Amino acid sequence: MSTAYPIVTLVTAFFTGSAAVFYLIGHEYPKAQADMKRIPRRYVPVLGSLLAAGTAGLLTGFAVPLIGTAAAVGLVLYFTGALVAHLRVGSRNLLGWAIFFATVVTDLVVNLLHHY
Repeated sequence: MSTAYPIVTLVTAFFTGSAAVFYLIGHEYPKAQADMKRIPRRYVPVLGSLLAAGTAGLLTGFAVPLIGTAAAVGLVLYFTGALVAHLRVGSRNLLGWAIFFATVVTDLVVNLLHHY
């Protein structure tokens, strides 16, 4: 488990950090997703900030395990909200969501098994 924890955490941080950058630089994809989910575009930077905070928390978890665990829980909740947003508008295009969700749930499980 000691090898899995840093690998899974770094992969998760890469995924969520990359998404955060796309949200924060004003890339068209997050804007189109917000439009599709009927979320006002003014929330796109807020969502990017939440992803960035989660990413920073995961990485901080290497030094302070409780922060890493809290960040993983927060990211699971973030992507649960994303699922609700998809389903609310009838979207069944869930492949991207499923990849992110599986990644953050795996990170949470590995984090808990490694530290507790």
